[in-house]
Amino acid sequence: MNEPTTQQTTPLVVHQPTPISPTAVHAAPVVPVQPGPVPTVASVVLPDGRVVTGYAVEPTRPEPVISKPAVSRAAVNVALGGIGFLAVCGGLLLLTTFITALTALLTQLITLAAVIFGGWIAVQVLGANRHQGGTTVHIRKAVIKRNHFHG
Repeated sequence: MNEPTTQQTTPLVVHQPTPISPTAVHAAPVVPVQPGPVPTVASVVLPDGRVVTGYAVEPTRPEPVISKPAVSRAAVNVALGGIGFLAVCGGLLLLTTFITALTALLTQLITLAAVIFGGWIAVQVLGANRHQGGTTVHIRKAVIKRNHFHG
């Protein structure tokens, strides 16, 4: 009973399929097109006797990256020049505002100093007559004394 038995093996037949090209996407409406000849089907017989049949599918390749057009140097220079011009104008506006504010401050300080100094001088001049150590002359008495009226 233990005689070796010979199994009949069938040769492995592999059919190479022809891949189906993907349809191109157009802006125009898609019109169905009948495919050409039907591609061949690959069949593989597994060791346990099962047969697997199907088409070989290639992995999809991503679209190539479209390079951006180069920006001209003239456009870059014009843009940078415009930004620089605006920065200078803004700086001059701020500088003008600062100078105006500084001038107003100095004007107010000079006016304050003039008022204080003028007040000090007015006190010195007007206060000198009141507190002077000279002789007080009463005109009425002097006239009477001059005419020899003694009273």
